[in-house]
Amino acid sequence: MASSSFPQPSSNWSAEQNKLFETALAIYDKDSPDRWRSIAKMVQGATEEEVKRRYEILVDDIKSIESDKVPLPNYKNERKQRGRQHHKQ
Repeated sequence: MASSSFPQPSSNWSAEQNKLFETALAIYDKDSPDRWRSIAKMVQGATEEEVKRRYEILVDDIKSIESDKVPLPNYKNERKQRGRQHHKQ
C-alpha cells in the first residue's frame, strides 16, 4: 500500500496491467535490450515512459520499506479489532 508521501504513477493502471508489469519485469531484466519498449508492449496501453516511471516509483518504495521509513502493518491487532467489531454486531 503506497503512502500519500510517495510519488504516485501518473496513470491509474488496472490490476491486470499491474500484473502484466510485474510479469514483464521478471522476464526483462536490467540487461535486456530495449527493456522498457518490451515491457510497454506487454502492458497493454502503457508507454515506455510510463513503465519506466512506474519502475522508478517501485524502486523508491522498496528502498523506503527496506530503510524502515514505512511502518509495517500490525495484522495481529487488526484481527483482534475486527473480531471485537464482529461480536458487537
